[in-house]
Amino acid sequence: MNGKEIYDFWNTHPCGEEVVGGIKDDYEDFFNRYDEFRYKQEKHILKCLDSIDFKDKRVLEVGLGLGADSEQIIRRGAIWSGIDLTPESVDRVAKRLSLRKLPYQHLQVSDVCELPFDNDSFDIVFCYGILHFVSEIHRAQSEICRVLKPNGLLVAILYAKYSLNYLVSIYFVRRLALFLLYLSGIKGKGIVAQHLKNAREKGLLRYLQMENFIHRNTNGPLNPYTKIYDIKEVKKDFSKFKIIKVHKEFMHAPPLPVSWLPLSHLLGWHLWVHMVPIKN
Repeated sequence: MNGKEIYDFWNTHPCGEEVVGGIKDDYEDFFNRYDEFRYKQEKHILKCLDSIDFKDKRVLEVGLGLGADSEQIIRRGAIWSGIDLTPESVDRVAKRLSLRKLPYQHLQVSDVCELPFDNDSFDIVFCYGILHFVSEIHRAQSEICRVLKPNGLLVAILYAKYSLNYLVSIYFVRRLALFLLYLSGIKGKGIVAQHLKNAREKGLLRYLQMENFIHRNTNGPLNPYTKIYDIKEVKKDFSKFKIIKVHKEFMHAPPLPVSWLPLSHLLGWHLWVHMVPIKN
């Protein structure tokens, strides 16, 4: 996977911006609208953050999006630092923290595969929905292990393979729907139109192969790379860590209306994995 493709995509598609209509002129209003949307859609996040002891801990957040979780972590007493691959995200988080007058140690553009911090610098590394987009995950987890203290904690939120979204929606429903739309000759609009365009360019059957289709069905049809995880894959990719806690959250499987189902701990889309470093 071309790292430049991943960088270009995320720098031009700041995570979550499109769901609340963009920034316009008022950053304060934009952040308020985004946070309200985020924590209404994913009610579990604040509860899960409350379960982590951030107080007076040196915390590195990898992958910042629009800084909603960054703000929450700081408000829970963390000595916070953050990095993101893209200048766009770093600029927006800097704006948020300035507006809210929230303290932090470091905020900079950086690659998780080459962290600009000394060994044993942090008590916690927090990565919400980021590491499944990193194609060089073995380098990334090695760097995270290096900067964590021996008794530190990595909290990684990954896309779950054994979820309703992957096993039913992406694997079956969306592929069948695209197949039928393609054969019908319908042009579609928005995301559907982009999927049809992708299928025409790559070839329908090749595009529908899961090794290609999964990338385009997590964060939009232009997303160049995503990996889906079960516990076995977590152990394989995070070989420098020991898993101490795992749980699933977030019933999400569009276009299926499943958010009301009380099955998130079995079939949720987000796999929360708490790990401790194995220091040689």
